[in-house]
Amino acid sequence: MYFTDRGIEELAERRGEETVSLAWLADRLRDFVDENPDFEVPVERLATWLARDDEDADDTDS
Repeated sequence: MYFTDRGIEELAERRGEETVSLAWLADRLRDFVDENPDFEVPVERLATWLARDDEDADDTDS
């Protein structure tokens, strides 16, 4: 188990029943980076990965 799994599990337990928009998530990520600028690169990588996640699915259909 990765250290980050604990945070992900807490997120799922506390907020797993909620429905949120990607705009809301983007705002929260911006707020997080504003408060924690050292995490700018990892948040950028996560956001890019999430934005492009469906591109891989399209490649497997061919």
